[in-house]
Amino acid sequence: MRLSLILVQIAPADPLTPWGMVVEGNLSTQIILGILLFFSLMSWALIVWKYFTFRRVWKQAGGFLAYMEKATRLEEAYRSIRMLPESPFTRVFRRGVNFFSELRPGALREGAMVAGLSTAQLEVLRLVLEKEEGEERDELAHGLQWLAIIATVAPLLGLLGTVLGVMNSFIGVASAGSANITAVAPGVAQALSTTVAGLTVAIPAAIAYNYFAGRLHLFMSELEGFSSEFIGTLAREGKV
Repeated sequence: MRLSLILVQIAPADPLTPWGMVVEGNLSTQIILGILLFFSLMSWALIVWKYFTFRRVWKQAGGFLAYMEKATRLEEAYRSIRMLPESPFTRVFRRGVNFFSELRPGALREGAMVAGLSTAQLEVLRLVLEKEEGEERDELAHGLQWLAIIATVAPLLGLLGTVLGVMNSFIGVASAGSANITAVAPGVAQALSTTVAGLTVAIPAAIAYNYFAGRLHLFMSELEGFSSEFIGTLAREGKV
């Protein structure tokens, strides 16, 4: 049996379809679309990551505050949080308690009678808590700056691709010596595809950045409020 070789000719992509605009586009358009695709994948990865991060810390915050409400004294609360997983609230609380214990050794023992903190020591305690809050804020904000960068840069990249595409289109029309709409339309459509892609990448990134920035601000307000309550608890129990 004789085998015959069959050559299949693949039809070229239609330049007026979305896929055809990518395949038939010039090199600059393809490069910019590739960069925008990378930015899109990066932004969605960041969105998913930060969503689950904030979801986890809010859940941990709820568990921590529930334990704190059950405790009647600071010593009892300190023993209770040892069973909780690490979270921004537990780290701030532990840092404050440890610093207070360094200033007044044995103050957290049952029935211990110690002198309260001086004004200078109380101010240092506030600074220690603020430093810990700042570290937690920086940790939670990690990655958000990239969402802001993508939301800003993506439309500009899309506009750059459009300008380069329109320039190439008009250069091609001038070289061909034909200025009818049929000759100009495909090139202009391909050029505008980068603007569409840039906006498609930037809009979700901008929405996500503002949403997470708001969640971060709300969470830090809760954390700062807890630090104030911690100092208030020390005052109520006669430790400051």
